[in-house]
Amino acid sequence: MAKEFQVTFDCADPGAQAVFWAHALGYTVPPAPQDPNTWAAITDPEGKGPRIYFQTVPEGKTVKNRLHLDVRSAPGLTGDERMADLEVEAARLEALGAKRLYRLESDDENEGIIVMGDPEGNEFCLD
Repeated sequence: MAKEFQVTFDCADPGAQAVFWAHALGYTVPPAPQDPNTWAAITDPEGKGPRIYFQTVPEGKTVKNRLHLDVRSAPGLTGDERMADLEVEAARLEALGAKRLYRLESDDENEGIIVMGDPEGNEFCLD
């Protein structure tokens, strides 16, 4: 039997990270009491995706993530149409505080992606 899980981000500002990722993923911040200075969480309003939890840690991010999210922003699309949709989503997320890191074009094996950083620099891919 598959296990439920949550994804946990170590961060400096849980409240701000929760707001960014809620907007990025279409999640909601539950009405339950939270302390945005020490922790915050977001949930999928349809109950399909995992809960995402943000917790304060004393140290800052120093190296590339060993685990990252692939945000499925253009499922089923290919070529120029796919990259155009990814560009629109990248611009939306940049307006929320994300930073574009680089764009990888499609090749013989993979469709193109855009690699982004969230407001605290955690890498994620627009896929």
